[in-house]
Amino acid sequence: MLLPQADPSILARRDEIIARLKQVLPPGALVIEDSGLAAFDGDALTAYRQKPLAVAIPDRIEQVQAVMRLAGALGVNVVPRGAGTSLSGGALPLADGILLSLAKFNRVKAIDYANRCAVVEPGVTNLAITRAVEGRGFYYAPDPSSQVACTIGGNVAENSGGVHCLKYGLTTNNLLGLEAVLMSGALIRLGGRHLDSGGFDLLGLMTGSEGLLGVITEVTVRILPKPEAVGAALIGFESIAAAGRCVAEIIASGLIPAGLEMMDRRAVAAVEAYCAPGYPKDCDAVLFAEIDGPASDVAIGLKQLEAIAKAMGALSFRMALEEAERQALWAGRKAAFAAMGRIAPDMLCMDGTIPRRALPRVLDQMAVLARDYGLAFANVFHAGDGNLHPLILFDVMKPGDLEKAEAFGDDILKLCVESGGVLTGEHGVGVEKRHLLGLQFSEAELLQQQRLKCAFDPDGRLNPGKMFPSLHRCAELGRMHVHEGRMRFPDLPRL
Repeated sequence: MLLPQADPSILARRDEIIARLKQVLPPGALVIEDSGLAAFDGDALTAYRQKPLAVAIPDRIEQVQAVMRLAGALGVNVVPRGAGTSLSGGALPLADGILLSLAKFNRVKAIDYANRCAVVEPGVTNLAITRAVEGRGFYYAPDPSSQVACTIGGNVAENSGGVHCLKYGLTTNNLLGLEAVLMSGALIRLGGRHLDSGGFDLLGLMTGSEGLLGVITEVTVRILPKPEAVGAALIGFESIAAAGRCVAEIIASGLIPAGLEMMDRRAVAAVEAYCAPGYPKDCDAVLFAEIDGPASDVAIGLKQLEAIAKAMGALSFRMALEEAERQALWAGRKAAFAAMGRIAPDMLCMDGTIPRRALPRVLDQMAVLARDYGLAFANVFHAGDGNLHPLILFDVMKPGDLEKAEAFGDDILKLCVESGGVLTGEHGVGVEKRHLLGLQFSEAELLQQQRLKCAFDPDGRLNPGKMFPSLHRCAELGRMHVHEGRMRFPDLPRL
């Protein structure tokens, strides 16, 4: 994987760019020393590091706008950044770009229980939203495994999910509105506390746009009342394929669990050694299923789940009705990524989505690929919606291991697309998957997406080098430009 090449002409003007940034930012809001830049030299994507030209850390919208206007005027790239937990390289800095950190935008601005929503700044962590409303019996449903650290702005940029996305949806299904600054410095508002808006669905367009269209400065999310009752089950199977067939049968029955997760034997062993949640060690695959709602529905759902599991050959079925026991089971699932550090020095976390019916075949084929590459891997994923997260284990200090891990990951993603799936379920494309985007989209589809990029960022300065395998100049596509939130119809792109 190649990082974007730096523009020597921008690097030559570094002193001038920094001097201009100091004019629009308050003291302490600009990082330029090598020691400070090192703290921002990468995200959670393994093994890739590159220091940015400078790091701007504004604390007011006006400062964000000023940085964007200045960058546009000077022809400098900008990379928005939240907590830096991106697993696809979406927040990797550019050597010739300003890294724009939203870390100081960390306030919960308003909680509207009547309209069941919360207005927060992009630097608020995912879990902090639930913490802010749980006293009144509410919570925010999307819950990535990194929810204690990842921020809502990044969740919107990558359309993140979590263990409960099967029933409650991804970020896009829980997003009501946002505010964003365009590359021109213009501030736009999309959606709001109301349930629907007229016109084009620009809110949906911005969600999952990976920082290529604008810098999010405010987010309005849906909050939900906590369910009356919650019950969970831990189900053991003799094989991954058997567990995959059970997943398909559960969904086909009409039962929609709040969460339906899977782990294989290697992942279970690592988690047991890490935090001992009490998973069965004699099974090749373990399913976690959670049912929520009225107490009567939970009781009926768990009985239905048990009947399906036994009919599908489950080796074990354990119910967790007490809150402490249920939380312990989920704590193990959410600690799975960290637990991998016990069995390998490095890990590549993949992200692809397939139709549920394809689970048994795809999981078997991944095992074949692992043998071919001579690398170990562990399966930990959102089984209910087919969102796979195979964890490829390797040692970056061993010559050739990183290259093999990346090639293995590419083959997994190709397998997902060949099986009727897609390249990403929630991590985004970023740098990691951009060279594979042509597998999922035709040339015409990629060009149309790039026309949208041109509408928001005509000079291609916002998070360049991410998502697209190659980016055409907007003049080649026919320019469509959003100015102050309005589109000039004479400039619509040629098709």
